[in-house]
Amino acid sequence: MNKVVAFGEIMLRLSTERHLRFSQAKFFAASYGGGEFNVAVSLANYGISSEFVSRIPDNEIGACTLKEMRKLNVGSDNVVLGGDRLGIYFLETGAGTRGSNVVYDRANSAIATASKDDFNWEEILKDATWFHWSGITPAISESAAEACLDAVKTAHKMGLTISCDLNYRAKLWQYGKQPKDVMPELLKYSHIILGDIDTAYFMLGKDKVSPNYQDEASLPVLYEKIFEICPNLKTVATTLRYSVSASHQRIGGVLFDGKGLYHAAVKEVTPVVDRVGSGDAFMGGLIYGLLKYKSDTQKALDFAVAACCLKHTISGDYNLVSVQEVENMVNGNATGKVSR
Repeated sequence: MNKVVAFGEIMLRLSTERHLRFSQAKFFAASYGGGEFNVAVSLANYGISSEFVSRIPDNEIGACTLKEMRKLNVGSDNVVLGGDRLGIYFLETGAGTRGSNVVYDRANSAIATASKDDFNWEEILKDATWFHWSGITPAISESAAEACLDAVKTAHKMGLTISCDLNYRAKLWQYGKQPKDVMPELLKYSHIILGDIDTAYFMLGKDKVSPNYQDEASLPVLYEKIFEICPNLKTVATTLRYSVSASHQRIGGVLFDGKGLYHAAVKEVTPVVDRVGSGDAFMGGLIYGLLKYKSDTQKALDFAVAACCLKHTISGDYNLVSVQEVENMVNGNATGKVSR
């Protein structure tokens, strides 16, 4: 039986409603989210045993966070209590030609001040088959990066499949180190990477190349350079996003497995309800697809793209859809008709 463990930060999300600007808001809608946690929620929805590992404050807000995890069928047995506060992010949802805006308030959060000694990874991962992390955690603080590296090394030693969503957030790398100083050591243990080619090159300390994703002949060579640097790599996937406006997105995907290149057809998504978390929905869909469809790589990619598209129609961070709903979209049912 597959079990996926994800490590990262869960945050309080405070968002304006009805596309209001921050300056117009009289109140904020409170919910929870965070890149790695969103992946765990997707997998739980798909029937995969998933667990989230983090550090949260031992107060009423931390207790509410634990209730949220349990409500969503995500394991929380190895969440560590400690620190002063839960990280927060404020979201102003865009519309039309005005993009969304995120303001972080997560300095000195519980996970940012965590130590690698807070987590006994051999115990945490003893019955897991897959470990997921993202580039957000090592961006939060040096101690969070150390904890993440300890987790990845332990998962590698224990023979788990390791996946990473690169998730570059320029606003987060504020503690004196850049991705090229931290990410290469982490990525060399990873088997599955989600991210665009330029972000991967940037995090690995290589010059950007501005890839043309429509030129299939050029892509394998560019992806192969990532494989050369990351010795355990088996799959690199990229979400293709063509932003017509904040309310209209075109979503596709490409995957390279070291042998062949796979493309998923671009789908139109309009109107967009909430774009935040859509990359995490792609990651959750990809993990599910690789676990369930195994040798059918094209189907795994198609599932990830469809999951990403559906997330744009759902408010909040989580992709609250079922396997059947995603498969219906993969099979061409995107009419949105009422199910009676």
